[in-house]
Amino acid sequence: MIEFKNINKTYKVALREGGMKNAMKSLFSRKYNIVHALNDVSFQIKEGEMVGYIGPNGAGKSTTIKIMCGVLTPNSGQCIIDGRVPYKERIPHVKQIGVVFGQRSQLWWDVPVIDSFELIKDIYRINDHTYKKNLKDLSDLLAMGDLLKTPTRNLSLGQRMRCEIAASLLHNPKILFLDEPTIGLDAVSKIAVRKFIKELNTTHKTTIILTTHDMQDIEALTERIILIGKGKILLDGKFNELKKRTTNCKTLDIEYCGMMPNLHEGMELKKSKEGQMIISLNPDIMSVSEAISYLASNTELLDVSVSDISAEQMVAELYKEYSI
Repeated sequence: MIEFKNINKTYKVALREGGMKNAMKSLFSRKYNIVHALNDVSFQIKEGEMVGYIGPNGAGKSTTIKIMCGVLTPNSGQCIIDGRVPYKERIPHVKQIGVVFGQRSQLWWDVPVIDSFELIKDIYRINDHTYKKNLKDLSDLLAMGDLLKTPTRNLSLGQRMRCEIAASLLHNPKILFLDEPTIGLDAVSKIAVRKFIKELNTTHKTTIILTTHDMQDIEALTERIILIGKGKILLDGKFNELKKRTTNCKTLDIEYCGMMPNLHEGMELKKSKEGQMIISLNPDIMSVSEAISYLASNTELLDVSVSDISAEQMVAELYKEYSI
């Protein structure tokens, strides 16, 4: 479905010191810095996959998405999506993709949302039957209702994001690019958007590439992640496998009554206050059941919860490991 092979992309950035004198000098003699946004990047994504594409700011995520959308042309390498080269066959290509940028809008600011949808219908040449069916289905699934009659500028961020997602799906795209789709949303809106994205992938087998700094989105939606840093692919694998690769330690959140228990080998105290402690446990030294039994023999346990490393901790560890 998507083949990214040995892609390189560089930018030429003009440099100058501050001040009017240096500004005048730059008119006649400029210094440039060459930025390697992508350096020999390769990966493949199968039809129907939902992939998390993550990395710090400036890693090359947006450049990758723009090349896959056909907005940018790489300096070298090959990008083939559904049998087409995006930047050479832009018109047929864009009919097969949908794009949602959390910080940019494709809806017209001062007109009702439905007017923007009608314009998108004409741009993509969607026939009346398909348009009406998709509009009804998306309106029901995303609970847009009266939002369609409301000017975009009067919508809350959560309402606008629902309409943005609907706008990207009116033409039945095979591939959906999501760039920070839940940025700034409240907890209820985030859950609703995540649920819809998951249903879309499951029901329609839509291929989804998700770029975000919200690791809860990644954990909730994707099974595979691609980590990019400094323009290079650093890791590509299953989310759970990467968790284990980072650390296999378990976190025990314990509430107890009485004296604070002594810790056994393999346990490390992370946080404590009266009646509560958080412990990092190495399961290679002591299993979870053994740890709970040991603690129960030393104090009265009121509650115990066990969890793996969080997605945020995992990604932070990976950034640290690769110095990005």
